[in-house]
Parts: sequence; structure tokens; C-alpha cells
Amino acid sequence: MNITSSPMGQSLDRVDGVLKVTGQARYAGEFPEAGLLHGSVVSSTIAKGRVVSIDASAALKVPGVARVLDHRNRPMLASYDKDYDDADAAEGSPFRPLYNDRVLYSGQPLALVIADTLELARYAGSLIRIEYAYEPHETDLLAEQDEAHTAPAETPKPRGNFKAELAGAALSIDVHYSTPNEYHNPMEPHASTVLYRADGSLQIHDKTQGLQNCQSYVQKVFGLEKDQVRILAAFVGGAFGSGLRPQYQLPLAVMAALELKRSVRVTLTRQQMFTFGYRPRTLQRLRLGAAANGRLVAVGHDAIGQTSRFEDFTEHVVEWSGMLYACDNVELTYKLAPLDVYTPLDMRAPGAALGVNGLECAMDELACALAIDPVQLRLVNFAERNGNEDKPYSSKELRACYAQGAERFGWDQRNPEPRSMRNGRQLIGWGMAGGVWESMQMKASAKAQIDADGRLTVSSATTDIGTGTYTVMTQIAAASAGVALENVTFVLGDSSLPTAPLQGGSFTVSSVGTAVQQACEALREKLLEAARGVNPALALIAADQVTTAEGYLHWGEQRLSLAEVVRSLPGQQVEVLVDAKPDEKKRKPYATATHSAVFVEVQVDEDLGTVNVSRVVSAIAAGQVINLKLARSQILGGVVWGIGMALHEEAQTDHTLGRTMNHSLAEYHIPVNADIGHIEVIFVEENDDIVNALGSKGVGEIGICGVAAAVANAIYHATGKRIRDFPITLDKLI
Repeated sequence: MNITSSPMGQSLDRVDGVLKVTGQARYAGEFPEAGLLHGSVVSSTIAKGRVVSIDASAALKVPGVARVLDHRNRPMLASYDKDYDDADAAEGSPFRPLYNDRVLYSGQPLALVIADTLELARYAGSLIRIEYAYEPHETDLLAEQDEAHTAPAETPKPRGNFKAELAGAALSIDVHYSTPNEYHNPMEPHASTVLYRADGSLQIHDKTQGLQNCQSYVQKVFGLEKDQVRILAAFVGGAFGSGLRPQYQLPLAVMAALELKRSVRVTLTRQQMFTFGYRPRTLQRLRLGAAANGRLVAVGHDAIGQTSRFEDFTEHVVEWSGMLYACDNVELTYKLAPLDVYTPLDMRAPGAALGVNGLECAMDELACALAIDPVQLRLVNFAERNGNEDKPYSSKELRACYAQGAERFGWDQRNPEPRSMRNGRQLIGWGMAGGVWESMQMKASAKAQIDADGRLTVSSATTDIGTGTYTVMTQIAAASAGVALENVTFVLGDSSLPTAPLQGGSFTVSSVGTAVQQACEALREKLLEAARGVNPALALIAADQVTTAEGYLHWGEQRLSLAEVVRSLPGQQVEVLVDAKPDEKKRKPYATATHSAVFVEVQVDEDLGTVNVSRVVSAIAAGQVINLKLARSQILGGVVWGIGMALHEEAQTDHTLGRTMNHSLAEYHIPVNADIGHIEVIFVEENDDIVNALGSKGVGEIGICGVAAAVANAIYHATGKRIRDFPITLDKLI
């Protein structure tokens, strides 16, 4: 059975847009409840040591304060004395708030004040006095790099003879780069509203990217049954990876609700958003050896990253250097330095945003040393196969990205000499970089149901962190079922819905989207069979002669509405539940990835060192794009973040105190409108029937990959100064 028209690829507006701009969309910390109590977290002011005493007497005297919980009086929990983890946990023992008297990092939650109002809770929290036994701490990766150990997660095996080929190369470079800690800082702070029900069950509104992950976590920690815990997140105000794991406000809110048998909300302050997961600081070393024509003969990428002392978080920094370019001699290493800090966490394009940055800066340095155009150097080393896996790519239109991006940017007009292009006192620089991100698919389930009015409802327990999941899934459902868009509703944000993976890694469309597609196709086939009983003429028509569009079955000159078919059935509805998984037989022989080419123009004030990114062209190869408008928004966001990574973002730590000092959006700098010039996004045509049934690779991560490197390379072209310590602030250019 065919579909005559499809909403796939259209630039549709967000179906949830009106709810958001009119304030009807409610977020985790906004749900009302009669008698709701509010919790305020009291945080550690030291980085390491032991709590000697907590004096909460003054706080408890404040009218309206219900309880102060700390490690001494918290309720006994089912699994608190065992290691417990979640779907995105690193190796080790996950952090347990209020577990004991140990202080593991600055900002650690040490007490929870529960009161009638948020203002009361925060005021009472300010009255609590904590005495510590201090212990020496270490929060400086640079000082501790020699103590780093090999990360538990395996890096790709060495291939060839790296050291010999590097030594014999016609030209080689050996360069070091560093990147700082960066924090997610979505608009919506993390919050959990736990609604306590009379039967002891919990309905929890949580800021999360994994509903069922949080549900399982709460079950395990608090010894509850699955039907006693329901996690809801219909709207999430940005996350970027910060919601992949349950954050500490969730167990604290649940703990308080169960202890008091009351509904409780815990919302973190903006300052407390700097007290958990972040993109880790890295120290990177790139060694590249090349023949005189630019062909790579040796690639070495060594990196050291920081982690906490209770978990080994491995950022996949170096893998990309073994796959983006063709080279037979590759050596990749990644080490971890445990510090007295919280565990890092996946952040947009985890690993790639850092590792591709180092690689692409080094490739620019190599191009300059060889006097070869940076685009040409990349074409000389174009990889038809993923060298780490020794597999061909299912599709790879990176050459088209280079070509179309360069043409749109006007790259052929570039004078390669540094400081050769200017506009008055502004030095003009043009730089570029490539990007790569893996294309993954996870298991997912979806339910499709159509009623007697012909309205299609499709559901899965995924989330929408602002990427447009509601809209894209609606488009996939409408296209797959042959139902008009206005008659389709996609339901998400509820842990009781069919199984879905975490929303991250750019695999939501490929995973949940495939499940939605298969569920709607199965529903369509079921309706066709039912229709043969409604209209006997259909019994003589082959399935491939029947088309579906706008809620009707069409054959020849006749048509039959899906609503009429449903009304003829007992119960007057049709429902299908589908479990989808990757076609491993089809995918296994291939490597799958998205690719990009980013071209950047900067203007650098010759006297002041201020940098303005005036123009960006980002060319993306990501397979089938479901919604061009939303996909473009994703790339725009990634480019802006990449500019911030290059020029602004840096968590500044006072290592004497072991504390992040710029823990506010006033002092933790991110780009604003004035920092962003013209950004053009190109989606090159790329067809891939191997990666998944939709042919879609996802665009959430690829937009940031390579951007910071392209900015850095442009700054070098403008100024002749190579800055390898990110971010590139004006003091480094003067």
C-alpha cells in the first residue's frame, strides 16, 4: 500500500509552539498542588572533608518550616548502602545525597530544608550552621595530570607503526591544546515536583531526558514498585545532556515526600546548576606526520580529562582522530585524573566537541606548515572507511559539504597569508574545520491508535527537550499512516507510555521515529484488512494498488475514509503496539556517521584584541531531514554554542577553595545576540537506506562539531597568533 503525499521534509512550525509562547506549557517546577511543600538545598562550602556538626535549631524555629533533613536523620532507604546506578552512569559508585558525613566536592548538598514556601525554605537554610573538619583537596587538572590513569572505557586499538612513521614523516607537528570545564545551563533549572498520593504512590514532574531511567532509579533507591512511580515531563526547557542522569534534587524531593507523606518540590538555583555534571576540562596532545603532498602517515591523539573520585567518567575525546581522516598509523590514548569534584556529564556532542576541536586545529597547523589549502588537505586525506572499525561508511557526503560550504562562503577568494586581509583596523580571518558525529539507533517502542473520528494518537515515553520531538514525530506518524497532520497527536513525557531510550546522542529520531513509523505502518495495514470487510470491492485489490492520504484509502476512482473503517469495528478504535530495534544484519558491515564542514569569518580589532564572528557557513550531511526548519534551528544552536566554546565559555575555579567562582549567567559568559553574525546552514543531499528505515541520522550534536576549531583557525589567519588554550579571550591576543 502506497502513500500519495508526505509531510516528511517540510518546514513545519512546532505543533507545541503556541502552548510555549502563551505560557500554557508547564515545566517541572510549575505544577500546582494544594498543600505543596518546598525544599531548599543547603550546599557545602568546602571541597573535601567531613561534617562535624549541623546546627539546624534556628531554622526549625522559623514558622512554616516542616523539617530539615541531613545525613543524620534522613530516612533509611532500600538501596542507599549499595552501589546503584542509572542508564547513563559512569563506572564507579554514583553520588548519594545526604548519605554520610563525607564532603566530596564544593557545592555538595548537605541538608534539605522543607517549608510551606520556597522563600521560607531558603531563608531557613541561611540560618543553618555547619562545622567542618577540612582535608586537603585537589581540583586542578594541570597540577594532577601526572597522576592520571588509563580510562576504563577502551579507546580504539593502535594500528600500524605510529612512532616509526611519525619519525620518518616529511613534516610533523607536535601541539598541545586545552579546554576548560563548561556547564550546561539550560534556561529551565533542574526541578522535581513530587506529588504524594493517598495510596503512597508518587507522581513526579521532573526535568529529565529519560523518564523511564528516572522511574527505575527511584524504584531502586526507595524500594518501590513500578506502578508506584510515574515520571512526567511533557515539556523540558532545554537540557543539552544535563537531564540524562537523575540529578540530586530528584532523590531529595522523593525522600522528603515519603518522609512527610506530603507533596514536595525541590528546585535548584542557578548557582546550584554549577554543582553537578559538566563538560570536563581536557589537556590534549596532537602529533601529526605527513608526506610532502599532505597525505597523513601518522596520527597520534593523547588526552587527559578530569573525573570525580567516586566515578570514572570517560569522555570519548580521541576516537574521532582515528576515523575522520584516512591514515594507516594511528595511536589514541585517554587518561583520567580523579579530582575532588563532581562527576562530569555528557554535554552536546560529548567527546566530539572537544576531540574534533583539537584535531581540526592541528590539521590547520599542518596545512599552514605544508603551505596547502586547509580544504585541499582534508580532501587529500578523505576517508572512505572508518579506520577505527575498518568499515565503509553507509553514506558520507562530506566532499559535498566541503564543496558547497566553500562555494557559498567564497573560500576561493581567501589569501592564505596570515594578517593579509583587513577592513580598516579590523583584521579579517577565514578559517574552516570538518566535523563528525556517530549515527546511532536504540531500541524503542510506540503505540498507534486511531478512533472513530479518524484521529490518530501515537505515543512513546520519550521527551522533547526543545529539539522539536513533538513536531517531527507528528510528521513521521502522518506520513506513515496516511493521515492529515491536523488529525495527528503525538504523546510523550510519561513513563507509563511505551518504552523509549534516553533523549540524547542525536538518536531520538532514528530510534523513536523508527518505532513510530513501524507502528503507523502496521496500523495502516490493519485498517486495510478491516476495510476489505467494509467494502467488498477492496478484497479484489492488491495492497500495492491502494494508496493512503489525508485519512482516506484510495483505489482506482474510489476512496474510503479510515474513520468509516474504524466505526465499523467493535470498540470503534484500532490500536497497534510495535517494538523497534536496529537492523543489525543490515548495519553491521557499515560505519554510520553525520559529517559537516564549517567555514568562519572573524574580525579582530588590531589594537584591542576583540573578536567578532561576522559570518558562518555550516554544511551538513545528515541523511533524510524530517523538518528543515527545526533541523536548521538545531544547527544554528550548535554553531552559537561552538562560538561560545571558542570565545566565551569557561568555568573559573579557585583551586585554593576548590570552588567554581563564576556560578551565574552574569559571570559565566555565553554568546548573546550581539556576539553572533550571519549564520547560513546548508543540508547537502545524502541518501542512506542502511542507517535506519527513515534514512535519518540526527542533527542535535553535529552542529557544534568543529565550530570552535574553525573560529580558532580564522583567528590565526587574521592575527598570525595561534591560541591553543580555550576559550580565546582578548588578553591572549593582545
